[in-house]
Amino acid sequence: MSTDDFATRIAAAYATDGGALELGRALKGGTVFPEAIVRIPAAMCNRHGLIAGATGTGKTKTLQLMAEQLSAMGVPVFAADVKGDLSGLSRPGEQSDRVASRATQLGIEWSPSGFPVTFLSLGGLGPGVPVRATVTGFGPQLLAKVMDANETQASSLSLVFRYADDHDLALLDLADLREVLKFLDSDEGKEELKAIGGLSSATTGVLLRKIVELEEQGAEAFFGEPELEVADLLRTTPEGQGVVSCLELAAVQDKPRLFSTFLMWLLAELFHDLPEVGDLDKPKLVFFFDEAHLLFSDASDAFLDQVAQTVRLIRSKGVGVFFVTQLPDDVPDTILAQLGNRVQHALRAFTPRDAKALKAAVTTYPKTTDYDLEEDLTQLGTGEAMVTILSERGAPTPVAWARLLPPRSLMASIEPDAVDRAAHDSSLWSKYAEEVDRESAREKLGARMAAAAEQAAAEEAQAAEHAEAPAPKAAKKKKDDDNAVLGYLKSREGRSMMNTVARGVFGLLRKRR
Repeated sequence: MSTDDFATRIAAAYATDGGALELGRALKGGTVFPEAIVRIPAAMCNRHGLIAGATGTGKTKTLQLMAEQLSAMGVPVFAADVKGDLSGLSRPGEQSDRVASRATQLGIEWSPSGFPVTFLSLGGLGPGVPVRATVTGFGPQLLAKVMDANETQASSLSLVFRYADDHDLALLDLADLREVLKFLDSDEGKEELKAIGGLSSATTGVLLRKIVELEEQGAEAFFGEPELEVADLLRTTPEGQGVVSCLELAAVQDKPRLFSTFLMWLLAELFHDLPEVGDLDKPKLVFFFDEAHLLFSDASDAFLDQVAQTVRLIRSKGVGVFFVTQLPDDVPDTILAQLGNRVQHALRAFTPRDAKALKAAVTTYPKTTDYDLEEDLTQLGTGEAMVTILSERGAPTPVAWARLLPPRSLMASIEPDAVDRAAHDSSLWSKYAEEVDRESAREKLGARMAAAAEQAAAEEAQAAEHAEAPAPKAAKKKKDDDNAVLGYLKSREGRSMMNTVARGVFGLLRKRR
């Protein structure tokens, strides 16, 4: 098959009538074909996708490239920035020999440009507008995932949440959850919980210790109010560009379970709050889920089912989700099957697990005679990827070895001070910067326990007062009279009288005989 035929086939397979994100140009045998444009139709971006590859192969730059083009076509973007590399989206890129060479190879004109970015942070841990979630909004399943709770502990958490809902006890932060657990472990609380099942003291103790562990990790700053509203992720500029909401996670890299679960909470909130819209010409929001393997590590079957259902159904809300991770098998099969757009950077086969993952990745691609996928996936250079996406008619495209376009924004992180200044200048700062502490479970249970303690103290004082009160006068007089009679009978006169009476009685008895 001729190379001319290859270029024509690829160009036709990736052609679109509507808007599209250009990823790069196809190559074969080391030759780049500028006319073989590899792109993703905007209408297919809500069919979800996977960006995978070993460390240093260019996954973050691919994410940056896609975020730029989505923003330019008016689509808001949410991206988790684990290492701080995405902060450069807010500034124009820098001309360099490497960028110029790549542009020449691909037959494109490259010009630098910055994009509208709002920097967010988890509860103010690091620079960015603080974003929070309430414990109630997080829910027992996601909280159990953060706590690394087993099945029994997760079930007990569900019971605690139900009790709090039934009794109007708002769980806003970890202090609220701790007080509810303490109350339910008390005599009064155990009695109230019998109607819906019991909560063992041992399980309560474990959950309380796990709360302490979360607080030591700084999670207390994340839970609370005001809770992030998903509508604030769907903003555009007056010029029509989509705003990129960049969650800066460099300060919490050592807390992966917390931030990965927060991202899942955010997806669940989007699914809950957004209306059904069906198929659109372009998505309402594209969500990039970086370090996705952290979400699925040691997850329960129930949790995985919830994630799979959310990913499957959120498409109809106009939201596209791209999971970013190192190996394709980091994502469970039930979710991987829903990711129609694949951008696979180089895989390494250094370990038996790597080799197994490589073979598994090959089986997920359409059959191709253009490449030896098992071999070529290990030979991809930096900024190159094996691509297959869903065409506008929903069918998988042929596999294309693509050399990707360089991003137009800065391909480096910016200073933390600059991120902080940008966050303070954001319209969201006044809404979310200051934490609000309204009446919740902690205050309500505290008032209830204080009232109960006050009542118990009053009853104890009343009982003590009754115990110290003098006996009634009639009883005292009777007691005094009894003592006087006994004293007389014990005296000499008393004994003489008793003897006289006794003799008289016996004398009467003798006369009768």
